[in-house]
Amino acid sequence: MHIRIKITLLFTLTISLLMALICSLTYYYFYTARIESIKTQLTNQAHTTSDLLQQQETYDALLINKIEAGTSSLKNKTVQAYNNAGQEIYSYADSSAVAPGVSPTLLQQAKAGNTVYFSTGIKDVILYPDLAGSMLIITAAYDEQGKKGLQYLSFFLWLSFAGSTIIAFASGYFFSKLLLLPIRNIADDVKKISALSLAQRIKPGRTKDEWNYLTETLNDLLNRLQESFDIQRRFISVASHELSTPLTSISSQLEVSLLRNRNVSEYQQVMQSVYQDVRQLSKLTQTLLEFAAVSGNAGGIELSLIRVDEVLMRFPAEMAKLDKAYMVQLEFDQLPEDETKLLVFGNATLLFAAIKNIVSNACKFSANRMAKIKLSVLEKDIQISVEDNGQGIPEHEMENIFHPFYRVEESSTVSGFGMGLPLVNRIVKLHNGVININSVVGKGTTFFITLPSADKYPG
Repeated sequence: MHIRIKITLLFTLTISLLMALICSLTYYYFYTARIESIKTQLTNQAHTTSDLLQQQETYDALLINKIEAGTSSLKNKTVQAYNNAGQEIYSYADSSAVAPGVSPTLLQQAKAGNTVYFSTGIKDVILYPDLAGSMLIITAAYDEQGKKGLQYLSFFLWLSFAGSTIIAFASGYFFSKLLLLPIRNIADDVKKISALSLAQRIKPGRTKDEWNYLTETLNDLLNRLQESFDIQRRFISVASHELSTPLTSISSQLEVSLLRNRNVSEYQQVMQSVYQDVRQLSKLTQTLLEFAAVSGNAGGIELSLIRVDEVLMRFPAEMAKLDKAYMVQLEFDQLPEDETKLLVFGNATLLFAAIKNIVSNACKFSANRMAKIKLSVLEKDIQISVEDNGQGIPEHEMENIFHPFYRVEESSTVSGFGMGLPLVNRIVKLHNGVININSVVGKGTTFFITLPSADKYPG
């Protein structure tokens, strides 16, 4: 069923139930009010008759009948009076009116001194024992005005209920159209967006409501998709170039070496060159595989509690393995006494690999081959800074250093593929962290990795 019809029916049902409740309560109020009114009238009639019958010196049946006929607007009225022996001592009835029958049970209740009300057919009946206990008065009548009033009220309430239902359906259908209009506009904008037009965005609303929040969420999704497509395009373009270069070199060398017979030293020279190209190709392939492994989310990566200081203390020995000239200076000042504040939630192998990449670059590009690592515990986060005293990164190149295969001009003479920092960025994001850079050309660069502490990890 169309969602617009569903909303309309739900709105109509809600209004209908509300109107049904209001109409029912209104009818019940006037229904009980009519009963109380007729009970009062019949009781007053019985009380008047009882008073007149008790005045023996002025008692006159014809006079009382005239009084009965003129003191009430009730129709088909009957009045009967019985003494304690059950003998009828007085009777009055309008023309063609018939006295109602009374069950023995109700008579017993009335004789016990209780005023009893009941209805039979179209008549309302009161059994009234007088205060002196000498007689029982039975008054009955047809409440024509009261019942006609209830009929008119019932008709009016049914008419109001039907009218409100129709109005609710019409207004619900109209307002559901207005309610769903932003969704239709969003859907129309989304239809215009494709892989070739990812730069287009959904127009936000003028008010800060749920539809505007949905628009902002979808636009954020499109921003991430566009970023992913751009990275993919650059990745494929540069990766294909980087892969084809050593393959072309290998193919060319082998082709040239096969043109004529050569001596052993010449073949060895060709094989050595091919071997270097194969090693370069193997390193590139391994780097691409590592980048692909961390380009998703943390769902398939094993996570556990890690002490950051223990990870960092491995780097002096690790860097010495890479190059005896590399040095690492650790600064663990003002660490908390509570060791649990040094815990992060993540993958120790990936985190070590990410920091190692930055530290090795710091040692590689520093004039003294030294990297300074500082650990700081903030209020909710743990921050790792890696500082070098190299040439620094120009500001115009800062925004591109996390793109795959991008290399700063000053580092073009150093071996590498430009995949290190993109790999670091992906690993840090998998740990719900952020990485920032502060670089001054000619003085050096500092990388800041901020990770949420274990008790603040979002999950």
